[in-house]
Amino acid sequence: MKKLISILGLFLLIQVQMQAQTPGTKLPDWALGPFVRPAGVNPVISPDSTTSFYDPMQKKQLDWESNDTFNPAATVKNGKIYVLYRAEDKSGVGIGHRTSRIGLAESSNGTTMKRTGKPVLYPGVDDQQEFEWTGGCEDPRVAMTEDGTYLLLYTQWNKKTPRLGSATSKDLITWKKHGPIFQDAYQGKFHNIASKSASILTKLKNGKLVITKHKGKYWMYWGENHVYAATSTNLVDWEPVINENGALKELVSPRKGYFDSSLTECGPPAILTSKGIVLLYNGKNHGGKDSDPNYTSNSYCAGQMLFSASDPSKFITRLDKPFLVPTAPFEKSGQYPAGTVFIEGLVYYKNKYMLYYGCADSKVAVAIYDPAKK
Repeated sequence: MKKLISILGLFLLIQVQMQAQTPGTKLPDWALGPFVRPAGVNPVISPDSTTSFYDPMQKKQLDWESNDTFNPAATVKNGKIYVLYRAEDKSGVGIGHRTSRIGLAESSNGTTMKRTGKPVLYPGVDDQQEFEWTGGCEDPRVAMTEDGTYLLLYTQWNKKTPRLGSATSKDLITWKKHGPIFQDAYQGKFHNIASKSASILTKLKNGKLVITKHKGKYWMYWGENHVYAATSTNLVDWEPVINENGALKELVSPRKGYFDSSLTECGPPAILTSKGIVLLYNGKNHGGKDSDPNYTSNSYCAGQMLFSASDPSKFITRLDKPFLVPTAPFEKSGQYPAGTVFIEGLVYYKNKYMLYYGCADSKVAVAIYDPAKK
């Protein structure tokens, strides 16, 4: 009898693990996945108290990634994966009260990381100081052009207003900051609003995800509470898409009773596919009566939505259940114990999609989708 119970318990455990990888029914043909966590490798980046760098703002050495390492961007360069991750020091107590900087790690297999040991983007004595100090540089998304220019879209946080900022680089180490992306659009109408989470449109070409255009303009989805859009002619200055009243046009919003009942926050760069534009996003479950009872209140799970390729502002559909949910202990502990799998980095590498995500605002993990096995 005990043996039967043990076998039944093992079967239930396997079922739970399978559901954690691909919750709900089979993914529709337009969606990417299933994404599976590789065994025995996560988390791939964790806090490190042994590294330090000279902070130009405080003029002293700091253990810049000692408290948390999370919310990663990812790209490919010279046959390797590069992960740009948000790191926090111990300067404050609680989410949003420390200083964030962007670190860099490289990998030849997508799971074993070699870090540079110093941040590559951080608050400095420069023309972005008013937007980045003392909160820092947060939550990056990165994508590359066909000619090898890397665009980083990140949150500039001065502990007053979060703003989307842009930076460009040729080597992923030296970055040129271009400042808030909405500062010039519509005479600065949207410069002082809270803006976060930008997912620029890309396509798969010659085995790499590269930035692409729609009708001669670059296109992005952005937003935390809702999904908005913006266009650009130069990658660094962006013009939000507005409605007939001159307000931001809401393309997608949270749904009562679903895993994204509180937020629909844009994730890694969107992908133009044969089925349309696929946007991976972070859905936050509401903490009250509007929540989905199948998921923890205030938890972040990963979803996907589809937009029209001919009209990127036209929403078509989205998954009713998340394709990635917090299951591992390090995804449900740390700064954010409600549970977080916060997706921000996606690369196509050696014929597979590698998805990098933040775990409970504390660590970095990876999940892999092999199209050959779909």
